[in-house]
Order: sequence, then structure tokens, then C-alpha cells
Amino acid sequence: MEDVDVIYHNDTGISFKWKNGIGNTDENRVQLVFKDMGFYLLPEEVMLFSENIRVARRRNPQCFRCLSSDVCERNILLKSPLQKMDFAVNAFELNEICDLVEGTIFKLQLNYYLEYVAKN
Repeated sequence: MEDVDVIYHNDTGISFKWKNGIGNTDENRVQLVFKDMGFYLLPEEVMLFSENIRVARRRNPQCFRCLSSDVCERNILLKSPLQKMDFAVNAFELNEICDLVEGTIFKLQLNYYLEYVAKN
């Protein structure tokens, strides 16, 4: 893990940025990994994914009492930030992905504030 700067993680996944000099990485992009998948997203794509999660949660308000992924059906369609890819998730997974994405956004905004705004 010395090649990455971890942004946020939970039991479902992790978000990080590749350190400079590793391959052809774009320093603005965030690697978001969950459910055996990895996405290499721009910050605005992470924000779009957050909105897609909110939409999916509003469409399925009855399902958010799930305490474990084992007892819930995968009956929620979550649009990914990629135009041609969606996920079938259950309420527990959706909540975990939501936490991962919202935690990532919070840390990105906090880092931006500390690096650029607070210095001026």
C-alpha cells in the first residue's frame, strides 16, 4: 500500500489516489474499489455516483433495515458513474457503498480546504 494515498475505507471497500510516478496515473482521479470492482473516477464522477446512490435510496425506502448482506435480496438497481454500467445491490450493500462514496467526498473536500482555502 506504499504506492497509494488512502482517502477513505470501510468494510466494503476503499478509495485512494495513486502516488505520483506510478504508471500513467492522473493525479485528479480517485480509485474506488468495492465488490471486486475498481473504478478510476474524476471527482465530478464521484459526485455523480453519490447522486445516483441518493436516487436509488429514495426509490427503495422500505429496505434500509437490513443488518446483513446475507438476508437481503439484490433487488435495487444502482446506476454507476459509467454510462453503460449498473449494479444490482441489496439495501445493506447500498448503505455500505453510500458510506464509502460519501466518506470519500468528505475527505476530498476536507483535503482541498486544508490545502488551498485555509492557507489563504
